[in-house]
Amino acid sequence: MSPTNKPQLPPWLRWARRIQAIAQTGLHYAENPYQRQRFEELLDLAEEMAVMQGGLEPAEVHALFTRPEGYATPRVDVRAAAFDEQGRVLMVRDAGDGGWCLPGGWADVGDTPSGAAEREVWEEAGFHVRARRVIGVYDANRVPGKLYLYHAFKIVFLCDLLDGEARPSLETTEVAFFAREALPANLSPYRTPQRILEDAFEAYRATHWDTVFD
Repeated sequence: MSPTNKPQLPPWLRWARRIQAIAQTGLHYAENPYQRQRFEELLDLAEEMAVMQGGLEPAEVHALFTRPEGYATPRVDVRAAAFDEQGRVLMVRDAGDGGWCLPGGWADVGDTPSGAAEREVWEEAGFHVRARRVIGVYDANRVPGKLYLYHAFKIVFLCDLLDGEARPSLETTEVAFFAREALPANLSPYRTPQRILEDAFEAYRATHWDTVFD
């Protein structure tokens, strides 16, 4: 991926993220109260920058910036692309923003990546699947017009549909299969951008697939 294709984030967000990451990692390795105080000041500065420039609530920013501990790393989101016998992809409608997406979510501690994707399909859609291959590993911030305080990577698996029946959950309001030419217009762009759906259909139809990545 060429540098020109990387997400164009506003400078203040890049700076706030970087300062937060330095502060978080510094607090993890701090050896004395003086060091902790300096890194806590950096964390406060990153929060203030995000609040002032992003128009966000201080409590929301504080929760996002102080929740992680240890060395700062991107979060991991997993998604599953499972197809029925007609070649239609399984999608769910998110209860939060009302958009359609591939089943998935944040990986839990203790999960394997593929196991997390398989579990999410069962919990959100009511189907058992088995992960077969990795379609791609994506920078989750490559969504035009969307800005997020945290950084995340998205792992998308091609999955075999085993059994089950459509069943919404507390996180989803609808479950349905869609053909490539009849995908819903109201996608949930951060969870499943159009690019990922296109890769999913290509991977499903391909006899050989090279994992794509950013």
